[in-house]
Amino acid sequence: MAANVGCVIMTSMATYAIGDIQGCYETLCRLLDRIGYTRGQDRLWLVGDLINRGPSSEKVLRWAYEQGDSVQTVLGNHDLHLLAVATGVRPITAGDTLQAVLDAPDADQLIEWLRHRPLLVEENGWLMVHAGLHPSWDASLAISYARELEAALQGPTWQTFLTESRKKPCPGHADECHSPEDHQRYRLAVLTRMRALHPDHRLDLDYKGPLDSMAPTLHPWFAVTPRASADHRIVCGHWAALGVHHHGGVFSLDSGCVWGGSLTALRLEDTTLFSEPAADSR
Repeated sequence: MAANVGCVIMTSMATYAIGDIQGCYETLCRLLDRIGYTRGQDRLWLVGDLINRGPSSEKVLRWAYEQGDSVQTVLGNHDLHLLAVATGVRPITAGDTLQAVLDAPDADQLIEWLRHRPLLVEENGWLMVHAGLHPSWDASLAISYARELEAALQGPTWQTFLTESRKKPCPGHADECHSPEDHQRYRLAVLTRMRALHPDHRLDLDYKGPLDSMAPTLHPWFAVTPRASADHRIVCGHWAALGVHHHGGVFSLDSGCVWGGSLTALRLEDTTLFSEPAADSR
C-alpha cells in the first residue's frame, strides 16, 4: 500500500475522500471526528453509495445535503437505485433500508438534491467516480460521457432515462451498443457498477469477490494496461471485497463498513489514510 495510515490532523484546509457510507451515520460521525473535519474549512469527497443497507440512510443523506459546498459527492449504484424506487421505476427489494428516506418530511428535497449530483468529478489531477473508468477512456472522454448522463438524469425526462437504463440487460462491450439507450446503459454501468473485465474488455457485472478469488480470465479494471486515464489519480469505491486498495494511481476506498468492516478516508493532499471501525448495527 503506497498510502500512509495515520491520525495526524492538518491545521490548514484539507480535502478528504470517503468510501461507501451506505447509511452508516454513526461511523461517519466518528470518522469525521477522527480527521478533525471542520465545515467551511475542509472539503469532503464522497465516492457514492451514501445510502442503503445501513440503518440510517435518511440521516446520511440529510447530513450531506446540509453540508452545502463542503461536500462533493458522486452517484453510486445504490443512490441510483433510490432514485428509481422513488419514481416507481423499481420496487424496494429485500435488504433495502430506504423506506425512512421515502417517508421523511423532506424526502422530495433530498431526492431532488441527490439526482443533481454528478457521476464524475475532476479537480487538480484527481478524478472521483463510484466504480471506475473503462481502460479505453481517457479523462476527457470519461467526463464527456458523465456530463451527457448527468444532463439526462437532471433533465425533465429523467424518469424515462431511469426506466431505459434499467429495463434491459446492459451491453457488455461498447461494440454491442446499437442505440443511444444502449450507449447510456453501458456508460452508466461502467461508472457505477464495473469491477472486473474480460480479456476483450467486456464488462463482468457479476463478480464481487476479492482479487485472490478472481478467475484468471478476469482482470480488475484498474490493472488493465494500457489504461488511458493513467495520467490522473482516481479515487473510487464500490468494491467492498477488494477493501482499501492502491494500484497505479487508483485508490479504492470501500472498506465494507456496512458489512462490519470500517469506513475509510483518504486525505488527497498527502494520500494519508484514516480508518474508523464500523459502529452501526444493521
